[in-house]
Amino acid sequence: MTLQSLRYLVAVVDTGSFSAAADVCSVTQPTLSTQLKRLEEVLGVALIERTTKYASVTPIGEQIVERARRILVECDDIRDIGRAGEDPFSEPIRVGVISTVAPYLVRRLAPALRRSMSKLHLVVREGLTKDLLNQLVHHEIDAVVLAFPVDRPTLTGKRLYREMFRFACSKSHPLARRRRIHEADLRKHKILLLAEGHCLRDQALALCRPESPLKVDDSYRATSLNTLTQLVSQGFGCTFLPELACLQERRQSPQLTTIQFASTEAFREVGLLWRRNYPRGPLLERIAEFVRVESRKWFRR
Repeated sequence: MTLQSLRYLVAVVDTGSFSAAADVCSVTQPTLSTQLKRLEEVLGVALIERTTKYASVTPIGEQIVERARRILVECDDIRDIGRAGEDPFSEPIRVGVISTVAPYLVRRLAPALRRSMSKLHLVVREGLTKDLLNQLVHHEIDAVVLAFPVDRPTLTGKRLYREMFRFACSKSHPLARRRRIHEADLRKHKILLLAEGHCLRDQALALCRPESPLKVDDSYRATSLNTLTQLVSQGFGCTFLPELACLQERRQSPQLTTIQFASTEAFREVGLLWRRNYPRGPLLERIAEFVRVESRKWFRR
């Protein structure tokens, strides 16, 4: 039994096929199949049920895969501890960023990080909160930028910045000339939000009290803020935008305008989250502090 054979087994279970697992592991399919066959012979049990179309794990295989994941995680931690002790910049930092933050944060932050930490190699993955947290827990990424708070005892993190929400509509919208938007102003207007699964949708819904629910139009299920603002700028409704996105979206959509909310509670906290035992935690703390200081330039209070 080898660590490599355990990696092959986990890859087959995760991908559902031998060919896809071989691609993930950067080996030929015959090599992967041979190693798994030897593993089954050593253990004396069948781990994978093979068909012409897919591969599925057996009941006893599920138990072994669960333990194999823990073993591989511990081995990766040992490797990372050694590399971090020698040079914390020796390996890329894989950072997941929620999709309502990624396009706006990366554009502002990447040049400054490159100047300040030239040896830092960031690999950015964009996604939904639930998916990125799952990848973080399974050591597929090293950290996540997302909306706080997150209640996970095995994770730790640092606040990066607070950004206000702004009301967004077309310049021809009835509310376009308001200086401030109050909760009562929203009751008669159609609100467009991101599709379910985006935390920004839940945050937007929470802006109003239960007795004053939003009139949400779910006939449009945008999966990105850019698509959403394109619809709004064309007069299909109105929406809420995080402050960091406003300038960029207004540049791309000249007919879009954004207005402050009267309430000071219309905001979200964005932070960096990582595993408590992550060996390069001090480097992530350093990055988080850099972003926190840099973000003071982005917001006018």
